[in-house]
Amino acid sequence: MKKSEKELLNKTYGQLKSLHNEISLLSKKSPVDTVNKFKLKLINSVLESANQLLGEKDKPFKDFTVFNEDDLPNNSDVVMILSQYISCIERGDYNNEY
Repeated sequence: MKKSEKELLNKTYGQLKSLHNEISLLSKKSPVDTVNKFKLKLINSVLESANQLLGEKDKPFKDFTVFNEDDLPNNSDVVMILSQYISCIERGDYNNEY
């Protein structure tokens, strides 16, 4: 893995974990509340990086890329997806640090 790829992996993994923690707190309080557009843009940006790193073969879901900004997901949906991405990175051959 190139240094730039490793840096992107570390950044993306950290962002996924942080977003997961933040949205999990919201989900515990209000699981069916929708995520606002500002947060969703940030989440989608991190998911795009994760998709780039994982590739089609290792993505958690074949038919999922990012959330639709016109159909805002609820907190629990976002937590579920972020959890799946974190798991895929942790079990992958990307880095022995995780």
